[in-house]
This record gives sequence, structure tokens and C-alpha cells, in this order.
Amino acid sequence: MHALHKLLLFQVLASLGQNAGGSRIIKGEIAPDDTYEFLVSLQSNEKHVCGGFLISEDFVLTAAHCDAALKEPVRVVVGTHNLLNVGDENVRYIEQSYKHESYTHLDGGYDIMLLKMKKKVAGNKKQIIALPPSNMHIQEKKTCHVAGWGNTETSGGVVDRLMEVDVSVINLETCSESWGPLFPSDVICAGGYGSHKGFCQGDSGGPLVCDGIAVGIVSYNYDRNCDYPNKPNVYTEISKYLGWINSFIN
Repeated sequence: MHALHKLLLFQVLASLGQNAGGSRIIKGEIAPDDTYEFLVSLQSNEKHVCGGFLISEDFVLTAAHCDAALKEPVRVVVGTHNLLNVGDENVRYIEQSYKHESYTHLDGGYDIMLLKMKKKVAGNKKQIIALPPSNMHIQEKKTCHVAGWGNTETSGGVVDRLMEVDVSVINLETCSESWGPLFPSDVICAGGYGSHKGFCQGDSGGPLVCDGIAVGIVSYNYDRNCDYPNKPNVYTEISKYLGWINSFIN
């Protein structure tokens, strides 16, 4: 059984590495234009690679594993839900990236990265999302939201309009039992597992939003299959990294 688990974990990691491009929202709807103004598209060669979100006028929070797929020059597209509608005013470039120093691979946790932009955004309140307090606890079955660009079904085609879907938070003990003994401890689980809603390969770096607060970062799901109900989607829990985040943005 241990060998089988290692094989399945290898498939997860390989799947993420080969499918880092494009956020993929399953069973979702087109997001209204006045929502998710903090969400950004991280792009290489003007193609969407990962999601991210603005936590200050010049810092984007995303997933550490996106770093492998982001090739220079990396650009950040802000202020649009339609990736066919990108002007110079929507484009920022990266001055410096800060991947968590303890990140090595997904099952080890620490899947978090900060990107400092060379040019600040305008900084209206809706473009910057709040982070959780350090003592925040997300209740089981809490309805939250995740959004992104890309495929809307397993092996489907990408989309250019931002999609959103609601997902329910899953008990961490249930999530750990589902994934097995190599499951990281610094995570939140929501979507998948008993539903057909959630994200797919490449939605990495986008936020899990609960009550208008970014509580998680899209990290990984299971083996390229985005329509499965048997394993939860996994997010890095932001509240456990507030000190690390503030050491850079302050």
C-alpha cells in the first residue's frame, strides 16, 4: 500500500508539472466583471500559466510550484477578466520573486510564493484582497469560492473569460485520510470529494476566498482528472504564513 501511495503521489506531481498552464474551473460560471478584481494572470510568452492575487499595490501572492513554469520575462495581467482584452495598462513585470525557502515538493507543504512587481497597481480597495487573521479557523462545510481561467472539464479547451465556482470546506482529518500519510499539515481542503466542483491542473496560485478574505492558495488535486469526486482539492493555508509574508511586504 505504501508503494502504491508513492506511485499515486508521483502521478500527482508529474501531472502538475506537465499542466501548469491555465487556471481550470470545473462546473463553474462566468465571473461578473465587478468581482475578483484582485485576481491576476501570471503569464510567460503572453500565455496564462498560473493564477495569483494582489495583497498590496506591488505584491502578488501565488503558489511556489508555479515558479517552475514561469519563464522570463514573466508578466502579470491585472484589472481584466477577459484575457483577450489586455492593454499596456493591464501589464506589470516582475522585479523579484520570493519562493518559500522550505518548499521542495507538493507533499512537503510550503507551497507559497510572493512576486514583487516593478510597477504598482492603482490600488483601489477592490483590487487588493484582505488576508486572514492568524487565529482564523474555517468551519467544515463553509461555502467559499475559487476562480480562474482555462479548461472547464478534464482534457477540455481553455477559456478566456474568468470562471468562478463555489466549493465547500472539507474536514482536514477526512482530507488527510483520503490523501494518505504524506499529506502536508499547512493546508485547507475544499471542493472535489463528493462533489464535481473545484479546480483542475494549472489553476495553481489562485485564492480560496471565504467571506471576502483570501484564506488559501490553490496547490494541487489528483492525477489530471478534474471531474472525480473521490479526493479533495488542496490549498495552502495562508494564516500559517502571515509572518513570512509580512517580512517581505513590510
